[in-house]
Amino acid sequence: MSSLKWVIRVLLFVIGFAFLHYFLPQRDIVRVVDTDVKRMDIGDKAWGWDKPDAGTQNSATRDVRYISTIRPNDKPMVYRNEDTGWGFPFYFKFDSSDVSAKASDLAGRSETQWVAVRHYGWRIKMFSIFPNATSIKQVRGPDALLIPWFNIIFIALLILILWKLRRFVFGLKTKHVDPITEDIGDSVREFGDKVEEETAQARSGISKFMRRRFGSGAKK
Repeated sequence: MSSLKWVIRVLLFVIGFAFLHYFLPQRDIVRVVDTDVKRMDIGDKAWGWDKPDAGTQNSATRDVRYISTIRPNDKPMVYRNEDTGWGFPFYFKFDSSDVSAKASDLAGRSETQWVAVRHYGWRIKMFSIFPNATSIKQVRGPDALLIPWFNIIFIALLILILWKLRRFVFGLKTKHVDPITEDIGDSVREFGDKVEEETAQARSGISKFMRRRFGSGAKK
């Protein structure tokens, strides 16, 4: 039973970590080299995609903007550039056109421009899944220090809330559940003792009856 609890805890931790890692904002320092728009057929339940531009019709076939970049280690990284609208995840992004224009301007410059691309999501080549770029900000160079203040504060608040929730649940358990459990346990023990006592009395009565029965039969 103890092993099963640990397996469940580890599984919940992995799921929670993957959820936060996918949806919390991350920033990459890259060089923008190109922007593109592709016509895509996206199903209603397709994973790894967001919504069409705000104010446009939600269709399975639509244009998707992409931003092609190069990392400081010369490895490519491609981002999709889609609105998130009012829904989840709550980035409230409505300016994918502006982000695309800024990326195109950076890609067209002759001098090297390093930018921090704020995004969420994963790049999974096997399924053509791309992270969604939510903003682009110029930085001084590839070694610019980026401190994820939002993630630090969010995770700290989440840990605090979970700790408070755990204390609240354990408080309710100690105050309400444990007394009921103890009463049930006492009742079960009393019932068991009574059953055992009644069983002993029944055995004693049967034994006396058998002795009288067989004893009187032997005298005859």
